[in-house]
Amino acid sequence: MSVKEIYLKTMKFSWLKLAMGAAITLISIILFLIFAGIGTLFRNGTVLLIMVLIWLSLSFGVYELVMYYVGYMIKAAHIAIIATAVTQGQIPDNMVETGKEMVKERFAASNVYFVLDRLISGAVNQIQKAVGKIDNIFGQIPGVSAIVNFLQIFIGIALGYVDECCLGYTFYNKDEEAFKCGCDGVVIYYQNAKHLLKNAAVTSLIVVVTTFVAWIIPFVVILGLFSVLDWSPIVAFFIALMIALVIKVAFIDSYMLVKTMVSYMEVAPQTEITEDLYEKLCNLSGKFRNLFNKSKNGYPVTY
Repeated sequence: MSVKEIYLKTMKFSWLKLAMGAAITLISIILFLIFAGIGTLFRNGTVLLIMVLIWLSLSFGVYELVMYYVGYMIKAAHIAIIATAVTQGQIPDNMVETGKEMVKERFAASNVYFVLDRLISGAVNQIQKAVGKIDNIFGQIPGVSAIVNFLQIFIGIALGYVDECCLGYTFYNKDEEAFKCGCDGVVIYYQNAKHLLKNAAVTSLIVVVTTFVAWIIPFVVILGLFSVLDWSPIVAFFIALMIALVIKVAFIDSYMLVKTMVSYMEVAPQTEITEDLYEKLCNLSGKFRNLFNKSKNGYPVTY
């Protein structure tokens, strides 16, 4: 199946992510109205600033809470279905429930998935920083450091999707223990890093441009409304940022996830893992060493 086919046929996950994000944004707006009202009653700039800071803190807390209990499950189920689509060429009819069951069957408890997700993400980033320092080649040339830093940012954005590919590999290789699969998934990424990151600049540029567009349009609209009401443009900035984040997570990230996973799954089954790479990557990354140790010693699962 092509990237476009998989993306369109798994759009139900994008709509779920959009609904989740819209709920978070609505809660945040309600909180803003409450605290802005309190701040306005006092008619004091300091009090209003404190109310805004409390609003931002609570909004972030709500986001983290919802993402922890709902967002991770939706993302994991989406990854499971994408992996199935890429490797088997088909998508289950009841994809949401099937995806949830696949996640429960694979990880037994949510804490296992959370730990594995964070270890893989940390390992991928640490390894890339260790082996992908392009400033080692160009760092001594005057004026090039800014360009190098710019390129590293783009690679960092692309890596946000690579770690999810490693999680996808755990659904492909179902017979292997989850932490062993995650460990192998990172090694496979390392062995195919050039192939997987060759389009990193283009992929990241798409993410940056589309996210900016998703932010600037609501910002202009909300800023115009706030100007009429004589409210702070800073608050308009943050509300527009929340809306852009919701759109990014629901549609932009979903497309990029499919695109990256298709590339990853094309090379993963054919990759013959070099055994000495485990030791090498353990030396490069503390997160990978932790992941490798859990794959060898087992991880306590809470049912």
